[in-house]
Amino acid sequence: MTEISHRTIQTNGINMHVAEAGSGPLVLLVHGFPESWYSWRHQLPALAAAGYHAVAPDVRGYGRTDAPQPIEAYSMRNMVADMAGVLDALGAETAVIVGHDWGAPIAWNSAVLRPERYRAVAGLSVPFLQRSPMPPTQLFKLAFKDNFFYILYFQEPGVAEADLEADPRRSMRLFLFAASGDAPQDPLTWQKPKTSTFLAGMPEPEHLPAWLTEADLDYFAAEFARTGFRGGLNRYRNMDRDWEEIPELAGAKVTQPAIFIAGERDGVIAMNPAGVTAMKETVPNLRQTLLLPGAGHWTQQERPAEVNAALIEFLKGL
Repeated sequence: MTEISHRTIQTNGINMHVAEAGSGPLVLLVHGFPESWYSWRHQLPALAAAGYHAVAPDVRGYGRTDAPQPIEAYSMRNMVADMAGVLDALGAETAVIVGHDWGAPIAWNSAVLRPERYRAVAGLSVPFLQRSPMPPTQLFKLAFKDNFFYILYFQEPGVAEADLEADPRRSMRLFLFAASGDAPQDPLTWQKPKTSTFLAGMPEPEHLPAWLTEADLDYFAAEFARTGFRGGLNRYRNMDRDWEEIPELAGAKVTQPAIFIAGERDGVIAMNPAGVTAMKETVPNLRQTLLLPGAGHWTQQERPAEVNAALIEFLKGL
């Protein structure tokens, strides 16, 4: 198996830890919440073996990358600048950018805002979404009313941190299972009162699903026990700021060759199936939409073989 190496680079004023493997055209892998470079542990060696330089950073606020204090440091403009800075640090003019969960909007928006840097884009779990007609939190309050919605719960600094940091290993165990295809129902689609907490009601798994080992869980838990969850949560706290700061996303289209991959049982898809359909118009060069039967939210971890095969086929076709 190809060795995964680690180093720290400077980008957009911060120190960023990256894991990498292979040589060749650059493929940038951007993780989501609450994860790290480790979410791409199955993709790094596979992409390297296929002839690519695969690089998976710890996004700002996570792992061994800097975690600035101000909430506004986690704006989408900063995230896009961070990724462009990775290309600069690696001496690459262009890359293919691949993102999962929050990494997907970072990837889609990077393709829109910095089209000269990205020759193709792959989104996992979260489809490309144009700018909403009003600030997102207003939209969520109208839609969910007295029901719990995790993004609204994440808005108040300190609240979700206390919930998740009380026992990081248990938090990761519950969430990784609950949002996977192995759980009876994705927590994003549950109905519970808005006074609830994020972890309330998540089932205690009798054993970990086959795709997640105790060592995997140990890695995630140790990272969040050390860093806390604040950096990742701050991304959610910038959604209205992003709406104000990036008006050019209204009506924007992703013009590069693209692929979208998600689990059929992903709660993100269940909440907004129209988002996938809309990409026929908003991503005119969408080469493939792959929905993986039985898979949940953790796309590339739950179905590494299928994701690797689809990504490599997409890359070879560029």
